Amino acid sequence: MTFEVLAEGLQFPEGPIAMADGSVILVEIARGTLSRVWNGKTEVICDLGGGPNGAALGPDGAVYVANNGGGGLPRGSDALPPVQAGIDRVDLATGKGERLFDTVGGNLLSAPNDLVFDRHGGFWFTDFGRQTGRTRHSSGIYYAAPGGAGVAEISFGGTGYNGVGLSPDETVLYAAETFTGRLIAFDLAGPGQVVKGGRGGRLVATAPGRAFFDSLAVQANGDVCVASITDGITTISPKGAIGQTPLPDKLVTNICFGGPDLRDAYITLSETGRLIRMRWPEPGLRLNFAA
Repeated sequence: MTFEVLAEGLQFPEGPIAMADGSVILVEIARGTLSRVWNGKTEVICDLGGGPNGAALGPDGAVYVANNGGGGLPRGSDALPPVQAGIDRVDLATGKGERLFDTVGGNLLSAPNDLVFDRHGGFWFTDFGRQTGRTRHSSGIYYAAPGGAGVAEISFGGTGYNGVGLSPDETVLYAAETFTGRLIAFDLAGPGQVVKGGRGGRLVATAPGRAFFDSLAVQANGDVCVASITDGITTISPKGAIGQTPLPDKLVTNICFGGPDLRDAYITLSETGRLIRMRWPEPGLRLNFAA
């Protein structure tokens, strides 16, 4: 296993986005920021507060962020109280952040975790749920229609939905469940629509051993690469075949693809606060609206 360390000292990095200029935009959950790693430096683009988690480029060139509200990790050296969770938008030209929404169907979001845009300009996102004492909020999957035309609850009652991604033909939505170590597939009938009877999804595979699944990225061949806490990266085929890429960190949280051939894998190692780059055996799927 050979990799290059692009940044160190990051405060729980997640949500990497490989940019065309060679930089990588990511979130630092414990710092509450959207940050950019470039030429050995890390700079803050926007101080969002709360717990910025998954991030993706939208059709307008802005970065959309699933903000879990914080409260589970210290921000810098001081633990700050959580804020209301929601979906944020950051204008990269100005560094200005704004809250887009924090309720769906009259219900407050609990802890949005990750998001992915479809080719139509809408985006799917997961809500991880939140633990309060001995009470845990259920997890859900939602769809935000293009242009702010509305947000719909697609599935509710999961166990820690985390990473989310689309198959190359966008007929399947994948979601990783953290606590169960399962990859769940939702068959889609169209933008924001699951097939009849498919709101609960179907099981693709379960992690070997006692791994916890985090965020994910999809390869061009349709295989799903899941960041697996304690296990590095777990690659799962649509038929359930599993491969492992071990990494020296107990909190491997996310992966994205970049470079001219999309075989540069950018991976966040959150236990040690590092962003690394390594060559991947297969090219990643080019994301909609990628820079």
